[in-house]
Amino acid sequence: MARTVVIGGGAAGIVAARTLHDAGHEVLLVEASDRLGGRAHSLPLASLFPREGGGPDLTPAFAGEHVDAGCGWLHSAQRNPWTEIADTSGFTVDRSDANWRTQWHDLGFPPEDQAASSTAYQDWNERALAALEGQDRPLSDFIALNDKWRSKIDAISGYANGANLKQVSLHDWAAYEEAATDDNWTVKEGYGTLVASHAVGLNIRLSTPVTRIDHSGRRLKLDTRAGTIEADHVIVCVPTTVLAKSHIVFDPPLPDKHAAAADLPLGLADKVFLHVDRPEWPTNAHLIGNPYSACTASHRLSPFGWPIVESFFGGDCAEMLDGGDAAQFAIDELVGLLGSDWRKRFMPLAATRWRHEPYIGGSYSHARIGRADQRAILAASVDGRIHFAGEACHPFDFSTAHGAYETGVTAARAVIGEAATIA
Repeated sequence: MARTVVIGGGAAGIVAARTLHDAGHEVLLVEASDRLGGRAHSLPLASLFPREGGGPDLTPAFAGEHVDAGCGWLHSAQRNPWTEIADTSGFTVDRSDANWRTQWHDLGFPPEDQAASSTAYQDWNERALAALEGQDRPLSDFIALNDKWRSKIDAISGYANGANLKQVSLHDWAAYEEAATDDNWTVKEGYGTLVASHAVGLNIRLSTPVTRIDHSGRRLKLDTRAGTIEADHVIVCVPTTVLAKSHIVFDPPLPDKHAAAADLPLGLADKVFLHVDRPEWPTNAHLIGNPYSACTASHRLSPFGWPIVESFFGGDCAEMLDGGDAAQFAIDELVGLLGSDWRKRFMPLAATRWRHEPYIGGSYSHARIGRADQRAILAASVDGRIHFAGEACHPFDFSTAHGAYETGVTAARAVIGEAATIA
C-alpha cells in the first residue's frame, strides 16, 4: 500500500510527490492522461514541421528545441522556485525583457497612442486598487464603456486572467498584482520540459484517472479503472474543472470543495505557432495585432532567434476562436501590420485548444465576483488526510506554475507532519 497517493501529474502534483519522495515517504503519483505536466506542456519544435510536400526539411535545425503549448513564462522569476531548479538542472534561462510593452517598429500603433494607452492602463489600475477597501467588484467597474482604451485593457485581462474584465474579481486580481514582479523569463528547453523533468525517479502511473475517493473508513480508498488503491493520505492536484464537474466523487461528499472549484473557473488562453520565412525582426521582438480591439493576439516574434511566431490569445477572443481558424486569424493580423507580401511567408505549425484538453478543460483560474475567499476553502485539508494543491489553491500566485509549486510543497509538508504525529 502506498502511504500517500498524489492525484494529478501537473506542476503541483509533481512537486508534492517529489517533496514526499525526497523526505523518504512512500508515495505514488497517478495521472489521468498519458503524460505528465498538465498545463505545463512543451512540444518538440521539430515535430511541428510537416514532413511532406517537397519543401526543405527544417526538422534537423530544431532537434532538441521546444515550444510551450501551456505556461511558458517564469513569472516573478527572481522569486520563482522553478528558476533555481532550471539553473541547477542545466536548463537555459533567458533573462531578457519580454517586450510586451514594445511594438516592433511601432507598426499599427503610433508612439503617441502607445503612451496614451499606457497612461489609461495606469489610471485604471490606480482606480481599481483605490477601491480595495470596499466590497468586491468586477474589474470592468473602473473604466467607462466608451473609453478608447477599454478594449485594449480587456485584451490584457484576457491574457492575464483568461477572462474579460466583467468576469474577474477585484479582490482576487489585486492579490496577484500586489505580489507579482516584472521579471518574466523563459526556459529555452521549455517550461513544460522543466516541470516534467522534476518527476524523474518517482513512482508514477499514467492513464489512471481517479473517479472516487472513499474516506469513510480508516484507510482511504481510491477507485480507478485499474482497480482500487488504498492510502493513508491523498493530495488532490487537479484543475478546478475536474472538481466542479464532480469527475472525482468524494464519499462522504465534500460539497464545499465542489462549490469552491465552481467559483474558481478556468479562463482560456490559447496559442498558435507559425513558421516564418526570413524573419526581419530581432530575437524576442513583439507585436500586438490590433491595439484597438479586445480580440487580438500578442505576437512573440522569433523567441530564442527561431524563425517562428508564437501568437497568444486570451479570454473572450480565445473562446471565440476556439474551434475556428486561429492560425488564419493570427496570419491576417500580422499581414495587416507587415504588408501583403508577408502572407506567403507564414506557415501554420500548431494551435492549442485547452478548453477541450481531457482532464483539464481550460487554462488558469480566476475568482468570480465576491468569491476570492474560495481559494482558501479549496486549499483546506479534510480530516488531516485529504489535502489539496494546485494553482487555484494559492492565495496570490494563482494561475502560475510557481503558485502550483508552492501549494504542492505545502500539501506534502502537511502530510509529513501528520505522518510524524501518527508515528
